[in-house]
Amino acid sequence: MTSGDGAVVLRSDRGPVATLTLARPEARNALSLGVLDALLAELSGVDADRSIHVVVLAGEGPAFSAGHDLREIVDQPDDAYRHDLFTRCSEVMIALTRLRQPVIAKVAGVATAAGCQLVASCDLAVAAASARFATPGVNIGLFCTTPMVALTRNVAPKAAMEMLLTGALIPADEALRIGLLNRVVPDGSLDAEVDALADLIASKPPETVALGKAAFWRLRDLPLVDAYADASRVMAANLGMDEAAEGISAFLEKRPPRWGHG
Repeated sequence: MTSGDGAVVLRSDRGPVATLTLARPEARNALSLGVLDALLAELSGVDADRSIHVVVLAGEGPAFSAGHDLREIVDQPDDAYRHDLFTRCSEVMIALTRLRQPVIAKVAGVATAAGCQLVASCDLAVAAASARFATPGVNIGLFCTTPMVALTRNVAPKAAMEMLLTGALIPADEALRIGLLNRVVPDGSLDAEVDALADLIASKPPETVALGKAAFWRLRDLPLVDAYADASRVMAANLGMDEAAEGISAFLEKRPPRWGHG
């Protein structure tokens, strides 16, 4: 069920870490238009909250997300709805990359189709050993074309193509091997592992992290010469920030830096 107030995306804060939880366990956290709208709204709110330095994306119940809501798709088969659905989903994936805070996917259960796309769109991903991943659209005559965008930016082309062409579920250790995940941990350790990683990142200077994340996503697809030119501008600007002045002073003075976390 959804939460008592009917919310399909829940936010909970733990100091500078915000967790956004997909809360449609009865539908395996399928990404209906309502869920996508709610997730966009929560991401917008988190982005504007300077007290939050890291975001964790999770799913309630036995699945991280099974992808698009096929029942909703069948019930609303008009072209306008279809275009709106996939456009809105793309907006969510882009918003994850543009969010000022790093986003960690915390994956328990299955992440399939657009659910796998969510994992691939996060900056980092940690999964329980029992988690499984797939882009199974080909099995129902609906090729996972939009999930393919994020998938091919994470894993090797042949690994991505095999997932897309076979639709087969792959285990967490295979998802780690091909680059979809950062870590695989025992099921009982998932919460602690994600908390520790989030806390470590949250301890870093937040404006510097935001600058670096934006540069990462911007530079990765630029030609080499253009990427170095842009990176040089970013480094020069970074040196002019208060966090760099404090960090360099602390290093030279052999003391811990004081970032002034909000």
